[in-house]
Amino acid sequence: MKAKRCLLIDTDKDKEFLDEQLHKVANLLKAGKTVVFPTETVYGLGANALDLEAAKKIYEAKGRPSDNPLIVHISKKEDVDFLAGNISQDAKLLMEAFWPGPLTLILDKSDNVPIETTGGLMTVAIRMPSNPIARKLIDLAGVPIAAPSANISGRPSITSSKYLVEELCERVDAIIISEDSEIGLESTVIDMTASTPVILRPGKIGKTEIEKILNKEIELDPSLKDENAAPKSPGMKYKHYSPNATVIVVTGSLDEMKQKINQKLSLDKNKSDTVKVVCLEERVSLYDGYGISWGKNSQEAAKNLFKILRLMDEQNIEVVYFEALNSDEISEAVMNRLIKAAGNMIL
Repeated sequence: MKAKRCLLIDTDKDKEFLDEQLHKVANLLKAGKTVVFPTETVYGLGANALDLEAAKKIYEAKGRPSDNPLIVHISKKEDVDFLAGNISQDAKLLMEAFWPGPLTLILDKSDNVPIETTGGLMTVAIRMPSNPIARKLIDLAGVPIAAPSANISGRPSITSSKYLVEELCERVDAIIISEDSEIGLESTVIDMTASTPVILRPGKIGKTEIEKILNKEIELDPSLKDENAAPKSPGMKYKHYSPNATVIVVTGSLDEMKQKINQKLSLDKNKSDTVKVVCLEERVSLYDGYGISWGKNSQEAAKNLFKILRLMDEQNIEVVYFEALNSDEISEAVMNRLIKAAGNMIL
């Protein structure tokens, strides 16, 4: 890919002229350019969702397979009517309950959305982010922004701005640098095109919360429970989130995980510089010299997961063991990403 210099906007340093700078970035989007911007979930790599050539640039910048659909980001609920058809009452209930926020709805696409944006599908994924910079940028651009996570395909998603410039500045036209992502995991994705909604990707908004709003049971895509099941969403079949280190997920009771890991560490004596154990803060002391905290609870683990995966590469870690989480639905979302990062290597 030909190297290029990107426009950098720092929302903290450029406070006085931020509106002016965001107008510049919005104009780039109107012109079919690519822009990295913050959201509450992870940073996004976006372009005009209605411009088929701009959509192609997203795939090129990420090295993303062309059958992996892009999520279309909007700033107003009424924009859905332009992008989708056959919008069910259930879909409207979820929009009212969770937008703006980390929930993506799969709907029948309208003719206004190019097939390049939807990865060849006749459905469209739509989300309304809660991050104020993202919403303002979409408003100023006057077009919906198609955006997957801002990272090279297969690498851990980016939730901290420190990784943006090095990884993406030669691949995109502009980067908006802002605070770390509030949530740290990509949005929940739910297919609303069938009579029974189906969660295709877990996230902060869990199955239980959605069922309360809809007052009925919904389904999980079979591939979320069975690695051999064919995923309904094309993007779910690809490897994701992988650092250079070998990632191993350790399962079992707390005592069983400790025993399994310490047994492995006994074979790696004096390798605390290249072998690490990631666990909740209260358990770090169980792994003398090897332990890294990913937070006090599952929500903190979600926020820190991708940072830790990237930290492993910064520190040239060769092997990292992760204690499995199983306390709640956000734990399930964390484990979904972690098992993909591990390439299903489970101990």
